[in-house]
Amino acid sequence: MNLHVKTLSLMTWRSRFLEESFWSLEETAALAKQLPLKSPSENIFLHIVDLSDPKQIWKFVENFKQEHKLHVLINNAGCMVNKRELTEDGLEKNFAANTLGVYILTTGLIPVLEKEHDPRVITVSSGGMLVQKLNTNDLQSERTPFDGTMVYAQNKRQQVVLTERWAQGHPAIHFSSMHPGWADTPGVRQAMPGFHARFGDRLRSEAQGADTMLWLALSSAAAAQPSGRFFQDRKPVSTHLPLATASSSPAEEEKLIEILEQLAQTFK
Repeated sequence: MNLHVKTLSLMTWRSRFLEESFWSLEETAALAKQLPLKSPSENIFLHIVDLSDPKQIWKFVENFKQEHKLHVLINNAGCMVNKRELTEDGLEKNFAANTLGVYILTTGLIPVLEKEHDPRVITVSSGGMLVQKLNTNDLQSERTPFDGTMVYAQNKRQQVVLTERWAQGHPAIHFSSMHPGWADTPGVRQAMPGFHARFGDRLRSEAQGADTMLWLALSSAAAAQPSGRFFQDRKPVSTHLPLATASSSPAEEEKLIEILEQLAQTFK
């Protein structure tokens, strides 16, 4: 697959609450130069956005709308914070970045995507969401003992539900979510050191983890799949384990949307 584009916008996520950023600005810029674009004269823009900061996301969206077109949005930024901590806005950090941030960025850019031919949105979820049923009663982990891994899995379930609802509401855009498989990334090494130490030699490479994401973004075969599906290894797979009772009702899903929209508007 080749990137037949004239302009590429890279949005990298910088967080104030992780101990260290996984990629420096210099590393991200160097990576951009290696992308297989058609000619070196094509435009590459690097945007620095903190997805845990709703106000900053809204500001980015408004500026982007004025200056750029958008054909494909890939929601890949995320975090797993293993202690319950709050952002400066009083939001639980995992929820702020993984759910609310993704919601604001995606819904804010939908009008830009709808202007283009064959627009797509891919959200990188996780197979961990299979162990979680949507829970709209405690989105910010205020009432239950905090487990960072389970909170992350709940966030990823929320992303899958959002993808399905966006697909229903915006038929002009092809939405999908995907599980990259367990890949040997800086995020896994930092957030799950015990898991990485035990299974590190069995993990996928970063390129293997990115394969389905790029296939969903670029291939005509992916666009021919129904919108809103969940993918692994270029194939649509179930969002629920066999015999599991993790399905959510339309009312629960609508409640998620309503809560996120109310929160998003308070920071606009």
